[in-house]
Amino acid sequence: MRAFARKPGVCALWLCLGLGTAQAAPDMVVVGYGGAGQKAQDVAFFQPFSAQDKSKLIQSEYNGEMARIKVMVDTGNVDWDVVQIEGPDLLRGCDEGMYERLDWNRLGRKDQLIPDAAQDCGSAALVWSVAIAYDHDKLAQAPTSWADFWDVRKYPGKRGLRKRAVYNLEFALLADGVKVEDVYKVLATPEGVNRAFAKLTELKPNIQWWEAGAQPPQWLMAGDVVMTSTYSGRIAAAAQNGSPLALVWPGSLYGMDYWAIIKGSKHVQQAERLIAYANQPEAQVRYVAQIPYGPTNIEAAAQLDPTLAKWVPTAKQNLEGALAMNVEFWVDHGDELEERFNAWASK
Repeated sequence: MRAFARKPGVCALWLCLGLGTAQAAPDMVVVGYGGAGQKAQDVAFFQPFSAQDKSKLIQSEYNGEMARIKVMVDTGNVDWDVVQIEGPDLLRGCDEGMYERLDWNRLGRKDQLIPDAAQDCGSAALVWSVAIAYDHDKLAQAPTSWADFWDVRKYPGKRGLRKRAVYNLEFALLADGVKVEDVYKVLATPEGVNRAFAKLTELKPNIQWWEAGAQPPQWLMAGDVVMTSTYSGRIAAAAQNGSPLALVWPGSLYGMDYWAIIKGSKHVQQAERLIAYANQPEAQVRYVAQIPYGPTNIEAAAQLDPTLAKWVPTAKQNLEGALAMNVEFWVDHGDELEERFNAWASK
């Protein structure tokens, strides 16, 4: 699966981040993961939608804190409206009543979307991929796998990993020799979970934890890490701007982020119009041109330029050896595994 353009005249419509006034605003608040991804959404979706809809929206950002949304819903003090969210958190939150159920008869275009994009409480915003990234100017030999990522003798230095169980347990098993097609079979067993944590423990002294999607490319360019897990779009955007960063696609993990409307939102109809707008092929092509995450509209995917498509997670060559996130697994086991991970990481 993530700040927006600070242009003259724009901040009146989309409050600059960090002012802390978004919660008090009467306009619709859209919350994403910040960084290059949200800048791309601003250009492709938010600005043109507001111009067409003749409505205002305010942007804010977060790092995926579900507890914050739950407090809003439980207290009835809903200050956000539309939120970008990962698949497991969407399904779990939908079951718990944290999000409005979408009326696809009003939203439309359901048949134009890729499988699993249209959910009861969410509409897929993008197809992301988490992969290994490195600076090809700094490594004489490029890494090719998670086994290389774990090999601190061959590649001395710090490794960046996201500070969550999700992604890391899968990558640890791949580094330990588990085949892509068997990862979730192994992870579904207590022995498999122990195996993943044991592998993470091997690497722990060399791990630098990231929590915001903007950190991995920054750390690579600063030389703080020798390689890192990262959202592919961040590295693609940096590379397109001339940075010597590259991706290792085999062993990457891909899935979808979703737009969801928080239960109790005071701007449900405007939020639905925004989601419907973002599902249009023309809007998605604009988005992918800004940052190469995968489009969720089938017609948009067919319109992509080949030079751009090579950076997209769903390109045929990038799917070879890639792992599809098992959303249901993380819905069923996410709470317990994240709790165990937090306890392990704090030691």
